[in-house]
Amino acid sequence: MIPRSKQPRKWRRWLYKKSKLHERHRLLHATLSSDLRKKYGKRAVRVRKGDKVRIMRGEFEGHEGKVVEVDMKRVRIYVDGVTRRKADGTEVYVPIHPSNVMITSLEIDDVRKKILER
Repeated sequence: MIPRSKQPRKWRRWLYKKSKLHERHRLLHATLSSDLRKKYGKRAVRVRKGDKVRIMRGEFEGHEGKVVEVDMKRVRIYVDGVTRRKADGTEVYVPIHPSNVMITSLEIDDVRKKILER
């Protein structure tokens, strides 16, 4: 259940411990580019694997790439080309919060088509 409080500690507790999988879906929404907004009449949709996104904030600002993985538990996405080198030399993806990206191209299938037509 979503907290009705204004207290940040209760919201943080809900976000990190108590939120259920079906409630996390709304946290994985990202804004659409202006041409997609006009086309579908929506401001934001849920990020999916295969979508093309542009990072708008942070260290990798301006980078464009495909979404490789969506982490529901941590509410983060991983974008192709956004990597960091570890001390042992291996490359790992850097987690990005969906609110910091803009979707530039959508991966459309039957389920998503119904969602966009609603």
